[in-house]
Amino acid sequence: MAKDAGKNKSGIASEARAPGAGRTGSASSYALEFEKPISQLEKQIQELVNIQEEKGVDYNAEIMQLRQNMVALLKKTYQNLSAWETVQVARHPQRPQTRDYINMFVKEFDELHGDRRFGDDKAIITGTGRIGGHKVMLVGHYKGADTKEKIACNFGCAHPEGYRKALLKMQFAAKFHLPIVTLIDTQGAYPGIGSEERGVAEAIAVNLREMTLLPTPIVCVVIGEGGSGGALGIGVGDRLAMLQYAWYSVISPEGCSAILWKEAAHAPEAAEALKLTSGHLKRLGIIDEIIEEPLGAAHRNPRGAGDALERYIDKTLRELKKLPVDKLVDRRYERLRRLGTDAVLAGAEE
Repeated sequence: MAKDAGKNKSGIASEARAPGAGRTGSASSYALEFEKPISQLEKQIQELVNIQEEKGVDYNAEIMQLRQNMVALLKKTYQNLSAWETVQVARHPQRPQTRDYINMFVKEFDELHGDRRFGDDKAIITGTGRIGGHKVMLVGHYKGADTKEKIACNFGCAHPEGYRKALLKMQFAAKFHLPIVTLIDTQGAYPGIGSEERGVAEAIAVNLREMTLLPTPIVCVVIGEGGSGGALGIGVGDRLAMLQYAWYSVISPEGCSAILWKEAAHAPEAAEALKLTSGHLKRLGIIDEIIEEPLGAAHRNPRGAGDALERYIDKTLRELKKLPVDKLVDRRYERLRRLGTDAVLAGAEE
């Protein structure tokens, strides 16, 4: 993965930017419906750049004006996203995933496999590495880069052995006083028959209990999708943050729509009602911090998103490491007990 992402004068990352873009092309090659006007401007800019290079005609003024127009349109568009549009951004094919962030800023990463009971679930990555000046245990969902890998990873939906693998590695981390960093990105745990037969609900429940008690700092970040118990299975910690255009909810909008309206067509309405965006959840006291994404979201500038994520993890671990272990665990418990009260009070104010 390239370490540097060039930027033009408007602050938009250049085509060298994207660790995730190699999966299915550049960020502009796939446009969400509400991004199509932006894509048209990008196309015009690229056409003028190509003509300028081929024919030697000076179009710098026109290109600069179009870039300024694109920046203005990006700001306007992303400042006014609906909840459903935010869900679409979180699912963008070029949005960086756990392995992309590992390649960007986790040094000396040493992946660990298996749960010692059934198998190695590829939907969850675990391993030791360095983030900033901290030696950590990293645990994260992974959806896969191409079709073959996505199928192997169940599109980021983990089986019980994935959650048992995660817990085994987190207990290892606690034994050797390593902080734990979890990166959440899943629509939910895998709902298949085999997953149920092997006790996926029990595996998640055990993780919830054990993570509240682990005597080491735990930092959790929702980097894309944070759906249901699948997200909670690695989502209990001292701090919970979200990237700006991620979502986090008890159920996906489509799932909620299917239950309430008996069809998925009402997913946009469900998304609004679920209050699943980072802004809503910060106001409700569910999350501790929103990590701002680059202009146009992480899929346009993965390096910028990676830098922001790394800074947050480094800063938060420095704060948590100062606390005695017993006080750390007590505060974690108090934080969890407070969640419902804060949400009710914040909801009443709205």
